[in-house]
Amino acid sequence: MQFSRQLVTKVQQILRKYPFSVACFSLVWILSLTPFFPPTPFDDIRLIDKWVHMVMYGGSCIVLWMEYMRHHPVPNYRRLFVGAFLLPVLMGGAIELIQTYCTTTRTGDWLDFLANSLGVTAAAVIGTLVAKIRATR
Repeated sequence: MQFSRQLVTKVQQILRKYPFSVACFSLVWILSLTPFFPPTPFDDIRLIDKWVHMVMYGGSCIVLWMEYMRHHPVPNYRRLFVGAFLLPVLMGGAIELIQTYCTTTRTGDWLDFLANSLGVTAAAVIGTLVAKIRATR
C-alpha cells in the first residue's frame, strides 16, 4: 500500500513538473505504434523517415531539458544523463523491438534506432550548452 501511494505521488510530481515532456513522449509512442500512415508529398525525400525520427526524439528531449532546467537552477548531470539521454535511447530501442515483435503492421529498423539515438544525442549537446551558458550568467 505504501509503495503504491509513493508511486502515485511520484507520477503526480512528474506530470506537474514535466507536462510538455510527458505529452511529447506520449506522442512518440502513439506515432510509433500507429498501424498506418497515409501517403504524403514528403515520401519521395530520401531518408525522410530517419529525419522524422531524429526530430521526434531530439525535439522531445529538448523539451525535457528545458523543463528540467526551469525547475533546477543547478543541473544534476548524472540525473540528466539517465533521464534525458539513457532512458530516451532505451525507449527508442524498446519501440523498435515492439514494432518488430508485437505488431503486424510496423517493422523495427536499426537505422531508426540510430536516428532516434542521434536525435537524443543532439538534444543532449544543445541542452548541455544551454545549461553551461545559463550557469555563466
